[in-house]
Amino acid sequence: MKAIIPVLLEDPAFLAVDKPAGFLVIPDRYDVLAPVVSVRLEDAYGSLLTVHRLDKDTSGALLYARSAEAHAALSKAFEKRVVEKTYRAVVLGEPEWDETVCEIPLLPDGDPMHRTVADPERGKPSRTRFRVLGRHGRFSLVEAQLDTGRTHQIRVHLKALGHPVACDRLYGDGKPVKLSAFKRKWRGDEFEERPLLARVGLHAFSIAFPHPVTGERVEVEAPYPRDLRALVTQLEKLK
Repeated sequence: MKAIIPVLLEDPAFLAVDKPAGFLVIPDRYDVLAPVVSVRLEDAYGSLLTVHRLDKDTSGALLYARSAEAHAALSKAFEKRVVEKTYRAVVLGEPEWDETVCEIPLLPDGDPMHRTVADPERGKPSRTRFRVLGRHGRFSLVEAQLDTGRTHQIRVHLKALGHPVACDRLYGDGKPVKLSAFKRKWRGDEFEERPLLARVGLHAFSIAFPHPVTGERVEVEAPYPRDLRALVTQLEKLK
């Protein structure tokens, strides 16, 4: 059965959806079996044009154009950096800062594992603004706003700041987050316990952009998916 992709906002010019973790934005020749968002939507909405991308394991707000004219307008808005993209991430540790800006240049495909790496000499200018929303011992909830759009930018910048995204196999320890890891007096079977979060703890929380026809500001917000909501809820109980 085809998975249902939640639609956040439907417009004649664009479609904003809530991408589930584990889905690709466009087909990938290296991961041919992975489900693709646009393919799952085409029966109901026809051909959709990709405007921007989210990593496979990142959930959240994703925007598609529904015509060549809308695609050109939205692409131009991204190029001019007038699109506001806000993410939420569960990270390891407690940052010492409340807010910070990371401007470490990034080089995509910079090592044998094809990862993006921090490279002050050869890297492309990159800028991410971070704000701590909550500190919870072993983990913290952080908001990130992109001023540039490099591959894996948020994940690499958080690693560089010493607080990689939880469950990140490329840039962190890759370990799933279990309730027993932070709940005091946890009483359960360690061999039967299922993780609260087993994929990259990054969610595209909202996106704001000029309407491709009218130019009016449009903002859509994607609620936390079940796994991230469960983790955040448990972390907030530690206050």
